[in-house]
Amino acid sequence: MDIEEMLGFAKRAGFFWPSAEIYGGASGLFDYGHLGAQLKRNFENAWLQYFVNGNGYHLIDGSEMLPEKPLIASGHASRFSDVIVGCSKCKTFYRADVLLNELGIKVSEGASPVELEKAIMDDNVKCQKCGGALMPPRDYNLMVAVALGPEKRESGYMRPETAQSTYLNFYREFNLLRKKLPIGLAIIGRAYRNEISPRQGLYRLRELEQAELQIFFDPEGWEISDKQNVLAEKVNVVPYKGEGAVMSGNEMVEKLSMPRFYAYHMCMIAGFYRAMQMPPEKLRFLELGGTEKAFYNKIHFDIQAEIGSWGGFREIGGLHYRGEHDLSSHTRGSGQDLSVEVSGKRVMPNVLELSFGVDRNIWMLLDILYSKDSGRSVLKLPYGLAPFNAAVFPLQKDEKLSEYALSLEAELRESLKVGYDEAGSIGRRYARMDEIGTPFCITVDFDTVDSQSDKYGTVTIRDRDTRAQRRVKRSEVFASIASGIWRAGP
Repeated sequence: MDIEEMLGFAKRAGFFWPSAEIYGGASGLFDYGHLGAQLKRNFENAWLQYFVNGNGYHLIDGSEMLPEKPLIASGHASRFSDVIVGCSKCKTFYRADVLLNELGIKVSEGASPVELEKAIMDDNVKCQKCGGALMPPRDYNLMVAVALGPEKRESGYMRPETAQSTYLNFYREFNLLRKKLPIGLAIIGRAYRNEISPRQGLYRLRELEQAELQIFFDPEGWEISDKQNVLAEKVNVVPYKGEGAVMSGNEMVEKLSMPRFYAYHMCMIAGFYRAMQMPPEKLRFLELGGTEKAFYNKIHFDIQAEIGSWGGFREIGGLHYRGEHDLSSHTRGSGQDLSVEVSGKRVMPNVLELSFGVDRNIWMLLDILYSKDSGRSVLKLPYGLAPFNAAVFPLQKDEKLSEYALSLEAELRESLKVGYDEAGSIGRRYARMDEIGTPFCITVDFDTVDSQSDKYGTVTIRDRDTRAQRRVKRSEVFASIASGIWRAGP
């Protein structure tokens, strides 16, 4: 699918669409419908269980609005910017590096206004809308400013990333958690960026959802235990200097001199996406260096997925070794020493950041797991991510069948997310559920309610992926589907 086809599918099925749609929509702002909201919640819960709860880390929730001083200290007030270029005639604005790269003029993401102006002049680039001359490129801060108080005397910003809330709360949490390192603090929440030219559906948004884990540790005392053999996981890694290769975590430590803790978490991330049924060849870790790497990062890898509607490998998250930059910056900005004492020595904790764009991951799942085969549309979401775990149908509209089906649906709804549908033919209902990713469909037919039938009290369960069917007793339905691993034979 291309972007327009993806947007059409997402809107038609009930996943997401532009905000304020009845007024024509709003660039860079999207609303999630009933299926999209549930899919997003399921993804976030899976992420939380895998990375946070499963490792003994902790979820916190910070304010989405911050006063100005912390964002001055963090560098966002001066550095959180893209380079903008505008048309002198029609006043259309572009992100300069994106404009040039789309025209086949290669520039780095971190190129300065001077470098970008030279590229524009050398290639005589004009406004793509009206052909007018472009004004000199300039830095454009992406933060959304707010004025606080009745007279709006206090300046603030909507947070540009969830990570800052974690750093601002580290010291209190360290003391509450018995003064031990490492500790992991996670946030799942909104961030706000006044993007120059939002585009490509959920790729570049003005309001976005992030799932981020910040692990604070002593760089000289973090011993990684690998009881689950995580470092054996194979990863598609592309170093900044060198050829891409598929390596295990142990090989990355040996051949790339990668810190063991870093390779371990890269393998963890690969395992997470494997559990999402993402084909391994569609995931890679791309190392950034030079001007493309964030200045504070000691090691910077983008998590990228091959997404057809976005034209290839695109960033869906990141794994960043941020060193002591964040806590040192807030120590200077606040005047409060955020170093801590562990094992009899004073340490300024370092930070390893696992960052995921939730919206981009939702788009990625739809793109990769949706397919059309012989006229059949199917979204092969893993059982735990699917908006509905199962759907219940009466074979046709009939009072006795509907009564039984509704009773079964109510029973299953106590523990599962279950849909119900009795409109149209059974084939059309199967097709609707296949398209939105429902793993199992349960059909109530006349044998189910016929006390004289040898199939009395049984229903048919249909598997989404194989389309195989199996007849089971009502008492066995929950056990048959609840684990999400039931698959019918041929």
